[in-house]
Amino acid sequence: MAKRTFSSLEIFLIFLLLLMTAITVALLTLLFTTSGISENNKDSSTIQDTSTTQGPLSTQQPPVTHGPSKTTTQGPPVFQNFSGYHIGVGRADCTGQVADIPLMGYAKAGQTARGILTRLYSRAFILAEPDASKRVVFVSIDIGMVSQRVRLEVLRRLQNQYGDLYTQENVVLSGTHTHSGPAGYFQYTIFVLSSEGFSRRTFEFIVDGIVKSIDMAHRNLKPGRIFVNKGNVEGAQINRSPYSYLQNPLSERNRYSANTDKEMLVLKMVDLNGEDLGLISWFAVHPVSMNNTNHLVNSDNVGYVSYMFEQEKNKGELPGQGPFVAAFASSNLGDVSPNILGPHCINTGESCDNFNSFCPIGGSDMCMAAGPGKDMFDSTRIIGDTIYQKAKELYDIASQEILGPLSAAHQWVNMTDVTVQLNSTHTAKTCKPALGHSFAAGTIDGVGGLNFTQGATEGDPFWDSIRDQLLGEPSNETKDCHKPKPILLSTGEMSRPHPWHPEIVDVQIITLGSLVIAAVPGEPTTMSGRRLREAIQKEFETSGRQNMTVVIAGLCNVYTHYIATYEEYQVQRYEAASTIYGPHTLSAYIQLFRGLARAIATDTVANLSRGPEPPFFSQLMLPLTSNQVDRTPENTTFGDVLHPAKPEYQRGEVAEVMFVGANPKNSAENLTDHTFLTVEKYENTSAMWQIVHNDASWDTRFYWHKGSSGQSNVTIEWHIAGTTPLGLYRIRYFGHNRKQNFLQPAVFLPFQGASAPFWVTT
Repeated sequence: MAKRTFSSLEIFLIFLLLLMTAITVALLTLLFTTSGISENNKDSSTIQDTSTTQGPLSTQQPPVTHGPSKTTTQGPPVFQNFSGYHIGVGRADCTGQVADIPLMGYAKAGQTARGILTRLYSRAFILAEPDASKRVVFVSIDIGMVSQRVRLEVLRRLQNQYGDLYTQENVVLSGTHTHSGPAGYFQYTIFVLSSEGFSRRTFEFIVDGIVKSIDMAHRNLKPGRIFVNKGNVEGAQINRSPYSYLQNPLSERNRYSANTDKEMLVLKMVDLNGEDLGLISWFAVHPVSMNNTNHLVNSDNVGYVSYMFEQEKNKGELPGQGPFVAAFASSNLGDVSPNILGPHCINTGESCDNFNSFCPIGGSDMCMAAGPGKDMFDSTRIIGDTIYQKAKELYDIASQEILGPLSAAHQWVNMTDVTVQLNSTHTAKTCKPALGHSFAAGTIDGVGGLNFTQGATEGDPFWDSIRDQLLGEPSNETKDCHKPKPILLSTGEMSRPHPWHPEIVDVQIITLGSLVIAAVPGEPTTMSGRRLREAIQKEFETSGRQNMTVVIAGLCNVYTHYIATYEEYQVQRYEAASTIYGPHTLSAYIQLFRGLARAIATDTVANLSRGPEPPFFSQLMLPLTSNQVDRTPENTTFGDVLHPAKPEYQRGEVAEVMFVGANPKNSAENLTDHTFLTVEKYENTSAMWQIVHNDASWDTRFYWHKGSSGQSNVTIEWHIAGTTPLGLYRIRYFGHNRKQNFLQPAVFLPFQGASAPFWVTT
């Protein structure tokens, strides 16, 4: 390739970028702590409680709670002889900060949280053998992915609370992969930067929620039975990289009827009387029905399924309450999209379903896939309902009981240095982490925005030269190892202020009788998941365990981006460019998981090497967004109504109220459960207001509008369903305002606001 010369404009832009980078680095250096982790004088901040009163037709009611506010350890239940397992389920809020923090998933600049659509939950399931000799824990969490820092802290707290009962061996943490949860809970630099710093608030909420849910499941253990069922879900997914999928051998592709895994697996859990306890389901679909224009924290399509199932089973309870727990966990979703109308050029409407996802006008940035609804909220509901209907059908008729011993096997592995035995004569190695140019292109679910293109197998001199000057050129060894990936970021060779990507990762398997759950630390593509499942199953068969069913649990324990097949890797679309350990990543995982399967099947788990323990960094970059004292407009107070509700609404309409607000992140300063809103109905028989919705309800939306000089407004919407009982209603708002006098620690003062009553009529 001829050496590129730069125009005057390009030289000026490079100079400007270098100058901005130098300034940014200087500012970031000032933001790093020298010991431990602090966040804006948090240690000196307090939550101060004050009482408020309401006008006519009111009763004092506390904010809605979503679970116990204090975790306690109780002794283990009394175990008895019976056929089945002891089953414990638990659910706890892990929402965290819903304002002034980026949303985790799309890595789109400016996509920060500005309110809440639904709360985020950790859903825990503990299974124990009748004699308590063995137990396993599976936790599905409404977050983008489980970070290594979160897992290590959860394990530390479980160790302090339960000793060796729950450890890295038998605890699986899996993220649902919603792209609408708060960021900021990571320790590796690339994720810290995309999160705009480490958020102690969000980290603590996630860790606390996970531990609470496990504690609740531990306390709820009771004898029960587990049934399994499987079936295909139609109309909920497409393959977003079909041209990558076509690189896999024809003979392999011919064994499958589709280029996505349509099969859903459902575990039904009941007590010995047949009473429902909970459900875990695995189905491959990206939770990206809510696109990268969204600013409301929510659990996306799979969260909607959990919401629907739990509302059905916990009748009369508010969302987040009730004993039944339903988790819809992630699987091999790497190349699977819920935006089933496929990719189109958003400026011209024509299809861009081509190898590079490229539009004639506007390039890759214009190529986006669309969901089936009139907007992203509607698409989330439609895809979620499609999955829910099938899950409900499978749950209701599940009759195949799971019986047999529980097992668990776990290793920590240095994924940058795995020797893979390709065949009897050839080996290969994994690589130090690196991201390719097509990583920056994004996907048809969320484009990158810098005019990178999927399918790039050559670098771009312009971006490569900027990278070389700012971050250093990748070594020849790393370039050769990752071929044909053109490296954009050689993250495995970047260690300041901390390593940019993990080297030490978890590989883990837990088994329930004939069911194998492979906890994979990333996003396998469709064919990667199929190969991994098949290899694990064959290993069990070879070792004498027949008829094992293998399910892939995705995004477990630590995040390592994507896992593409070797053939998919050659064409370097987004998923392959994001396969950070090189072209033999999948082969390495297959080899490692086969080793775990063999150890379980031959009862030699005790002989497995523990592996090198991952690091836990104590000095992380603080959030770039500063805290600010909240203020109100003249002659108003927090919670005052600025725009009232109408006196009357019909079913199907939207009731809307605007209040004088405060920054919602203030309410995340402590770990007590909280709701930002309630919709309440006046009951004539009791002369009391009854809460019918909270901020975890799908029918409510809470928008925060940030103004200047510490002022802000809040808009609460209630989308009135067609089945809503007629009557008198009101909307209430709960918040905390930050107050700080000169040279004094900040305090956070609770306040409330309420709309005037209004009627829902026919």
